[in-house]
Amino acid sequence: MMKIQTFSFSVFLLMAFTFSGYSQNVKLLNIDQLNERIKNGKDSTYVVNFWATWCAPCIKELPHFEKLQANYKSEKVKVLLVSVDFKSKLTSAVVPFVKRKNLKNEVFLLNESSPQEYIDRIDPSWSGSIPATLFIKGNKRKFMENEFTYEQLLTEYKKL
Repeated sequence: MMKIQTFSFSVFLLMAFTFSGYSQNVKLLNIDQLNERIKNGKDSTYVVNFWATWCAPCIKELPHFEKLQANYKSEKVKVLLVSVDFKSKLTSAVVPFVKRKNLKNEVFLLNESSPQEYIDRIDPSWSGSIPATLFIKGNKRKFMENEFTYEQLLTEYKKL
């Protein structure tokens, strides 16, 4: 009996640490926190991609953002992947998706209740469709509402 309890407890701990350790890779983030993060990283170029687990064009372009971060990390580029999935989907959809796709970039789930309000705060020209990407370097900002090939993404990144 003691061996079974010890084994069960060990399995429980392993699962708890595995899940909690991994779930920390997808953090909730609101627009104020995103803006603060970008403001504090003045020496970095930020590429902020807005996507969702249910958006086929978003999923198709995610590897391009991974490649950009990996290939240009020496240039102080920071790629932030911001999911616009519902907050209730964090553990059931977003975390498993990130794990399955083995995403290395920082992944956040947007923690905002009013889509129109956060859309306007990110960029007044944003219609709300995804994928959408915000490029920021110093005080230069460029917002684009489209799916990228790697070549297109690289071109826009280098324009900053």
